[in-house]
Amino acid sequence: MADAGDAMQPVRLFSASGRIGRARYIAYGFGLYLLSMLAGVVGARLFGEVGAVLATVAWVAMAVLGVMLTVQRCHDFNVTGWFALLIVVPLANLVFLFIPGTDGPNRFGAPTPPNSVGVLVVAWLIPGIVIAGMIAAIALPAYEAYLQR
Repeated sequence: MADAGDAMQPVRLFSASGRIGRARYIAYGFGLYLLSMLAGVVGARLFGEVGAVLATVAWVAMAVLGVMLTVQRCHDFNVTGWFALLIVVPLANLVFLFIPGTDGPNRFGAPTPPNSVGVLVVAWLIPGIVIAGMIAAIALPAYEAYLQR
């Protein structure tokens, strides 16, 4: 018989209840971003105005799913889901990326199972992309100025 402290809850993508850890939050959020961009591009290119409306509906659905993930992330560090309103405050929304979750069970449930290798790769890839983007934003104009001299 398993010990009560060893209980894990499954990850529920389409629910605002439960918990989700930092790595999954980053990976799933990036996946939602890619899906919304894909829906927008494919919808507008293939179906014209009707596709743009469908892409907007898909974007809204993915935004709602993103809010649900943020509520689960709030539950992971043992605060109410209303704390998810910080997602609209610039720089304050970084709290969801840096505050660690509660060890063991909390008032919102048991912790989620360990992350898969794919989730960890995507979660570590995102900061690399951000840093590479910052370097490119600084280096490219400087290189163009160098070429003009």
